[in-house]
Amino acid sequence: MRFILRFLGFLFTAGTILFVVGVAAVSGLLWHYSKDLPDYSQLQDYEPPVMTRVHAADGSLVAEYARERRLYLPIQAVPKLVIHAFMAAEDRNFYQHGGLDFTGIVRAGLNYIQSYGTGRRPQGASTITQQVAKNFLLTNEVSMTRKIKEALLALKIERTYSKDKILELYLNEIYLGLGAYGIAAASLVYFDKAVNELTIPEVAYLATLPKAPNNYNPFRQRERALERRNWVIDRMAEAGFIKQADAEKAKRTSLGVTTKPTVAHTFSAEYFAEEVRRELYERYGEKKLYEGGLSVRTTLDPKDQVLARKVLIDGLVKFDEQHGWRGPIKKIDISTGDWGVKVADVKVLNDVAPWRAAVVLEVTDHAARIGLQPGRDPAGRVERQRDTAIIPLDGMKWAKTKGKPVTKVSQVLEPGDVIYAEPSDKKDGQYILRQVPEVSGAMVVEDPWTGRVLAMVGGFSYDQSQFNRATQALRQPGSSFKPIVYSAALDNGYTPSTLVLDAPLELEQGPGLDVWKPENYEGNFFGPSTLRFGIEHSRNVMTVRLAQDIGMPLIAEYAKRFGVYDNLPPYLSFSLGAGETTLLRMVTAYSMLDNGGKKVKPTLIDRIQDRYGHTVYRHDERECIGCDAKKWENQPEPSLIDRRQQVIDPMTAYQITSMMEGVVLRGTAANAGFQKEVGKPVAGKTGTTNDEKDAWFIGFTPDVVVGVYMGYDKPRTLGRAGTGGGLAAPIVKNFMKVALADKPGVPFRVPPGIKLVRIDLKTGLRAGPDTKKVVLEAYKPGTGPADSYSVVGFDSGQGAGQGGSGFFGTSQQGVSPESGRAVRSGTGGLY
Repeated sequence: MRFILRFLGFLFTAGTILFVVGVAAVSGLLWHYSKDLPDYSQLQDYEPPVMTRVHAADGSLVAEYARERRLYLPIQAVPKLVIHAFMAAEDRNFYQHGGLDFTGIVRAGLNYIQSYGTGRRPQGASTITQQVAKNFLLTNEVSMTRKIKEALLALKIERTYSKDKILELYLNEIYLGLGAYGIAAASLVYFDKAVNELTIPEVAYLATLPKAPNNYNPFRQRERALERRNWVIDRMAEAGFIKQADAEKAKRTSLGVTTKPTVAHTFSAEYFAEEVRRELYERYGEKKLYEGGLSVRTTLDPKDQVLARKVLIDGLVKFDEQHGWRGPIKKIDISTGDWGVKVADVKVLNDVAPWRAAVVLEVTDHAARIGLQPGRDPAGRVERQRDTAIIPLDGMKWAKTKGKPVTKVSQVLEPGDVIYAEPSDKKDGQYILRQVPEVSGAMVVEDPWTGRVLAMVGGFSYDQSQFNRATQALRQPGSSFKPIVYSAALDNGYTPSTLVLDAPLELEQGPGLDVWKPENYEGNFFGPSTLRFGIEHSRNVMTVRLAQDIGMPLIAEYAKRFGVYDNLPPYLSFSLGAGETTLLRMVTAYSMLDNGGKKVKPTLIDRIQDRYGHTVYRHDERECIGCDAKKWENQPEPSLIDRRQQVIDPMTAYQITSMMEGVVLRGTAANAGFQKEVGKPVAGKTGTTNDEKDAWFIGFTPDVVVGVYMGYDKPRTLGRAGTGGGLAAPIVKNFMKVALADKPGVPFRVPPGIKLVRIDLKTGLRAGPDTKKVVLEAYKPGTGPADSYSVVGFDSGQGAGQGGSGFFGTSQQGVSPESGRAVRSGTGGLY
């Protein structure tokens, strides 16, 4: 008995020693791993990279910018269904354990021992808390060391943070494939839905993804994805999160994945979105742009944007097709193999819808049968469906080659030609032959009162060229700059009826340089003519004489005020628009003429908010007095204080606007058809540069300014008919015709103090009872029509001009074409 007691004592002593040694060893081990643990307190201030989202003025999504596509969602906004799906898949007892699932740990340890040395990655049983520790604070290294640190961190995290906080961190951090981080972004990427709109099978599929998104890719691993999704649905039913009947119904559904585009989401807004991205980058830097979670409300009007793109593209294509067919995109061999696969491999523009790439399959005298380029599924495989269509002879009549009219399809196309075709609106199944135009251009639509850019098109195709011709292309504006010259004159004592001599002019440029002889577009002269006549018919020589009279330094000052040029050289040719500027600058200058002379800054952004919803930028800088009142106590009504600079006198702005209405009614833009087709007050000015290399028109109503320029990227002539009135003005007209169709025809606002006098349109004198051509001319207080002739630039030795008889002897036949030549002669001096 004593022996047994001694033996038991020995066992107890040995056990105690072993226990103490074991505790000491474990304590030492825990101390060893604990001393190098990351600081888990950083989770309290966790700010994950969140994508920046850009919205149009109506709230629709325009674009997203991110390195990790993530939208941070507070746990309070996460539906219970989503939480239950992830708990069923990852950690069913999440709300019961203290950070570690000991049963799972034992199972993972045994699995690790079995997998040791095999090269296989062992399966784990980490809790959601452990996954938070790993994802935020550790690496993906497969080792016992990492697992021990993970467990220790999980225990510390559980003691520091609530279960809801831990779950919030997890659901926003996890990577779920296709570039989506967190459930909010994944919901949009996979199903184009908000999380509160997800169904049982959809949340179950998302819950399958944290372990290995690539293994359950909905396109490449569809069967595995379905199997895993159904497994999650079963676990949800088993845990009592959903009813068994709902589970069975959910398992019978397809994956239903609808991927979301990652480029500009508003069709045709690519140039606009990229301009916004550049501004955000310059304002906040790369990290803030791609990780800062900015919410950007832009000025974009989606309807105006789609319309602007359509009318500009139509105008470019119409001009290009007048010059005939240049040939197919490419030729492919369709004699053997699947033509669909071959044409699918041809790189074409992806943003020219409704155009489709196609290959010519066979040709007759009267039609061509084409095979439309098949699409690709999200996995990149060519779709099996093969669609064909017909291009009749009428659909390619424009495609003349070497100037010869098209009488047979074979003159234009042959089998194997890869082309673009557009669906015909005349008959289903028929298409029209198209080609990418060589000519390019840009269009800007702006609110004149605020400078808000409502639409911007920077070229034919963003996929073809990311160069934004509205903001980056420096082009000569030609005669579209003349309103700035005339505004400077009107603001400094001249009137719309001031007479300026339209007659030959020769100017010495300096020793060794040729004499400069500015010319009118038509080559004729009209003698003494009013400023109104000069702007309406874009008389070059008159403009040079006016610039000579008021001085180029004054014009340079006004050009700077309007933001057209920063430093305009003091040479007379620059009064004809010889300097280079951008379309956006010109449209903004016209906005100031339209709004009564107030300074406006063009903007594509209304407001920017940070990730917390705080407004960090607002374009509207007007001060609102009384807008912060908490309640109504019979105080004065709120008022807006506008401290913007007055660029020119409001009366001057109205005078030049009235004169530019004449451009549309009687002058160089009359043939565009504004009066007949728009039917509302419109003012504007054409511009054509030297050798017809650029064609401009900027038109405006009281509430919108629309500018267009057309020209080749490598400047060359557009042809003798390539004028602002003939090419650019019809594009603006087509936009206004649709955009203003449901808006009232409001006349331009007449500022107080202006008096309107009936004037003889030709002489500028007060109209008599028998005067045939009369205009209501605007005069400032203390001014009026002249009682006698006083002609700027008149010299008795110069004569009245070619073909004239006296001052007003030259007759005008019809409407003169646009002038606006930016004449350059020599490299220095006066030119």
